[in-house]
Amino acid sequence: MASTETAHDQAGSVPPPPPAEITYTGEYSINPLGEASFGKLCAQIPTVLRRIVAMAWRIDRTAVALLLACPVLVGVAAAVLLAATARAMHPLLTDGTVTDRLHQAAPALVVVGIAAGLARIAGTVATYAERRITPRLTTETDTALVEAVCRVEASAHTVDGFSDRQEAAEMGVIRTHVMVTDAQRFLSALVKMVTASAAISVLNPLLLPLLLLAVLPAGVGAILTARVDYEIHYANVADRNVRGMMRWWSTTPKYGDEVRANSMTDYLVFWYRSLSERCDTRTLAAAPRTLRIGLLSSLAAGVFLVATWGALAWLAVTGRIALALAATAVVAVQTTLAALSQVIINGAALFHTSLYLTDMQAFLDDASARAPRRGASQVDTPVAEIRLEEAVYRYPGKDKPAVAGVSLTLRRGDILAVVGANGSGKSTLTRLITGIYLADKGRVTWNGMDLAEVDPQSVWRQTGLVPQIFAQWPLRVRENITLGQPRTHHDDPVWEAVDAVGLREAIQDLPTGLDTLLAREIFGGAELSGGQWQRIACSRALYRRPALLILDEPTSQMDPRGEHQVFERIKAIAADRITIVVTHRLENTRLADHIVVLEHGRITEQGRYDDLVHAGGLFAELLALSSDR
Repeated sequence: MASTETAHDQAGSVPPPPPAEITYTGEYSINPLGEASFGKLCAQIPTVLRRIVAMAWRIDRTAVALLLACPVLVGVAAAVLLAATARAMHPLLTDGTVTDRLHQAAPALVVVGIAAGLARIAGTVATYAERRITPRLTTETDTALVEAVCRVEASAHTVDGFSDRQEAAEMGVIRTHVMVTDAQRFLSALVKMVTASAAISVLNPLLLPLLLLAVLPAGVGAILTARVDYEIHYANVADRNVRGMMRWWSTTPKYGDEVRANSMTDYLVFWYRSLSERCDTRTLAAAPRTLRIGLLSSLAAGVFLVATWGALAWLAVTGRIALALAATAVVAVQTTLAALSQVIINGAALFHTSLYLTDMQAFLDDASARAPRRGASQVDTPVAEIRLEEAVYRYPGKDKPAVAGVSLTLRRGDILAVVGANGSGKSTLTRLITGIYLADKGRVTWNGMDLAEVDPQSVWRQTGLVPQIFAQWPLRVRENITLGQPRTHHDDPVWEAVDAVGLREAIQDLPTGLDTLLAREIFGGAELSGGQWQRIACSRALYRRPALLILDEPTSQMDPRGEHQVFERIKAIAADRITIVVTHRLENTRLADHIVVLEHGRITEQGRYDDLVHAGGLFAELLALSSDR
């Protein structure tokens, strides 16, 4: 409340706006548990067991074999322990001296000790196997998720709900930390329950159904509670996703100046707390439901458990079973009850896990379906010509196309400048040219080959892109330039790219030169200025020596000397490639062989600089406005 009042006071009489309500429609807005029956939900447990075993089998077959063998050993040990207990009870409860009775029971007691020891050894080996599998399985699923997101068509990120389903899939990755343990414990308890139940059935068949009834309500309650928990998780996915993004933007040092100088701290804390409280409200609203489920299941379980112990007492008192067998039955009932409880607890955990694994697998399947499948043909080299033929692209959910019927021909050695107001389609056009997006209508060809029919990797290997918003990777300077794709074992090409953008002196001044980690937040790391980072981005593209070089506002953060040096370098290497420069600084378009002006996704003007200056169109207008500043 204090933060809310502070934000309110600073804003005057206008209260700070709360976070927006986020709602989605369509197939991915429907809770998959909404129409699922209880039986169908329980039937997921064998399926998730098979899935866990299959996933683990790919990681470590030896460990999986141990995990499957250990429950069997535990079950056998439990059966032997009960049988030996029955043998030991008979002499211990008969007449005779203590020494004679202990002597007669000693062999059976030794077997009991051995069986208990084997069970503990099996548990220790199972723990060892779990620790072999779990970290690698978590890494495998986490890496698979990252790879899936990186490999989807770029257009997938514009689909409503994609990032929310990704966040839900992240929960599946988190559950891999415990799912092997849950599965192993479930199987061990299941085998132990079967063996103990068999022993009880031999003693008296009446006890087994009573025991099952004693534990069944707890199982129903655990599964219904898991269902409620998942419903709340599903309802909070969007808010948690946005909150996570806002947390990063609010706390990363890169944006600390903006947060502080603009007095944003109070509002950000208010906003973060408001969104967290919204998630908490949904969680707390479900608490009475889980309480009712827990109370009713516990009450039913208690009634049947009392009936079980009452039945056992009645059988012993009336002489329907011998006193020695009654004592064994007490051990068997306790063993079975404990095993049943573990089956229920770990079965519910597996059920819970199955929900999140289903989310993860559904996302991975969807991402796989959205991965580029355009053909196996490779683009010929060198790239002599790129052609757009009435290319149209419209973003999902938008009424108007971002690029509307653009035709353009680019040839090797050309420098093309693309200009226009914000939102005119410049960046979308470059995405079509590089094949990051595929045209909805028309086509884009490289050397006559339609990008919809060629392997996109063969296109991107020949592309160097400096985007308007570029990544500042927490890597060493060297890897920030080579992007992990070195051409040689020495640094000569790296320094050549560094010199091309005038950054050698700045890098040599860093603590360890090219080996300096560019992440100030990490011990030993360093930071660059905005203009220096932009030069790094330019050096990446130049290092690749691409057939197509695209620079989207490449010098917006540079000083005049750096800007002049970069454009001089662009002119010097232009003959060997196709170069596209997207810029708002129209004076920089003088170096271009051809200029196109975009308005609402269409080319409205094109020509050389001197022609467009005197044409009286949008180019001349924008140039005049820039001169007046």
